[in-house]
Amino acid sequence: MFGLMQDRPLLISSLIDYAATFHPHAEIVGRTVEGPVHRTNYAEVRRRAKQVANALRTLGIEPGDRVGTLAWNTWRHLALYFGVSGSGAVLHTVNPRLFPEQIDYIVNHAEDKVLFFDTTFAPLVEKLAPGLKSVRAFIAMTDRAHMPAIDVPDLLCFDELVDSQSADYDWPEFDERTASSLCYTSGTTGNPKGVLYSHRSTVLHSLMECAPDTFGVNSQMTLLLAVPMFHANAWGMPYAAAMTGMKLVMPGPHMDGQSLYELMRDEKVGFSQAVPTIWLMLFQYFDAHPEIDTRAIGLKRIGVGGAATPRSMIERFERDFGADFVQGWGMTETSPIGVIGNLLPKHLSMPKEEQTRVKMRQGRGVWGVELKIVGEDGQRLPHDGKAFGHLHVRGPWIASGYFKSEGGPVLDAEGFFPTGDVANIDEDGYVQLVDRAKDVIKSGGEWISSIDLENAASLHPAVAEAAVIGIAHPKWQERPLLIVVKRAGMEATREELLTFLAERVVKWWLPEDVVFVDSLPHTATGKLLKTKLREQFKGYVATTSL
Repeated sequence: MFGLMQDRPLLISSLIDYAATFHPHAEIVGRTVEGPVHRTNYAEVRRRAKQVANALRTLGIEPGDRVGTLAWNTWRHLALYFGVSGSGAVLHTVNPRLFPEQIDYIVNHAEDKVLFFDTTFAPLVEKLAPGLKSVRAFIAMTDRAHMPAIDVPDLLCFDELVDSQSADYDWPEFDERTASSLCYTSGTTGNPKGVLYSHRSTVLHSLMECAPDTFGVNSQMTLLLAVPMFHANAWGMPYAAAMTGMKLVMPGPHMDGQSLYELMRDEKVGFSQAVPTIWLMLFQYFDAHPEIDTRAIGLKRIGVGGAATPRSMIERFERDFGADFVQGWGMTETSPIGVIGNLLPKHLSMPKEEQTRVKMRQGRGVWGVELKIVGEDGQRLPHDGKAFGHLHVRGPWIASGYFKSEGGPVLDAEGFFPTGDVANIDEDGYVQLVDRAKDVIKSGGEWISSIDLENAASLHPAVAEAAVIGIAHPKWQERPLLIVVKRAGMEATREELLTFLAERVVKWWLPEDVVFVDSLPHTATGKLLKTKLREQFKGYVATTSL
């Protein structure tokens, strides 16, 4: 027997309809590519989104067609978020930080019919356009006065195209399992793979972002959307923002520390999320301007994901900003929420040091995400905080495979997705990532966590950023190499860092050597690019041997 409830599809269009109906005047503020700050609201974004839907129809876009974007976090991109998916087409957010060859590959692989792009990327689009065989129109996301002078066929002006359309548009209804958006992995090994989200998965994922035990997104918040909208649907935050009608602040292409600070200050931002590298840039700005009262900004909560967070970053946000720090883990394939690191009631009476130790773990599972760790034999391992194995996940916003079946079947026999991470899970359900499976250092038959070593090294006051990779060793198979970027104006020696680490990690974990570099390579999404580091230090011989 079925329940007697109305069966309404979970569609992305319902989110912007809600925001425009119940929070029509809630502000959406952002820096534009052209420079000035632009102010709008949810009612206006819905109007523009409907104009976008009508514009797509004039361009011959049909349900299921892919619509590409090469764009920053702006009000125009937000209108595309709702207008493209709401019409039944698929929003394909292209990461502009990928190599040009990768962008060429994914646009062709997705078979994008049109490509919207910010003028920042005009030279890139001009270069790639001849090879983008499926693209029938290119739309520069600006007004007529700022149109780029590039040789691109069928080049259109966004404002002219959209402004010429009627705002009279009825969102179509269709199966909630219909594809809504497409995002490709960063492709650190091989070609990027497409993750195809559905309306259902997106709405359910957004609901969990509003839950108090995740991020607690609500209408009283002001969110600085520092996570790029071209990466994993900006961690779902544009949808959660519309679902609650919260004020949304978008930095556009201006991601430097000064620009982020000024937006935070001027718009009274209380909550933001980003990868650690973004916050490191903000810290560098504050280091250069010690006269700024960081607590006066009014930050109440900071979310970090995408890479392991050093203890020093957690402590600085809580000490200097008075902000609650929450770490999370996920990936493009998990929409991306997998686990969120909120404290349990029993932790609140603990000393600050113990609370920080809990926050160093990636977080607990949230409703909708099932977790397990398995050994090399595929058998489940206990959640005792000690046993570690390969992390697998299952849930309604977890990928079941890749676009066009690239890579073949990916789920295990129980329908879990193998993440490629090695982790342990403790009795309270907190996940601790040990490493990416391909990054674990196996020394003398024992595994060494590069993440834990990086976190320990980052506690040193002279260390701005640290990376650990394995180097070949004739006796132990592999040994860790510590690669360090020093904080501006500070010095540290190899011996000093090894002595520092000797007090924090077991002896056999101590790096074989320490190398100082000016900068570390990162993926397009801000993660350490260890494949490049391993290539750079291939054949490296340590100055001493344990």
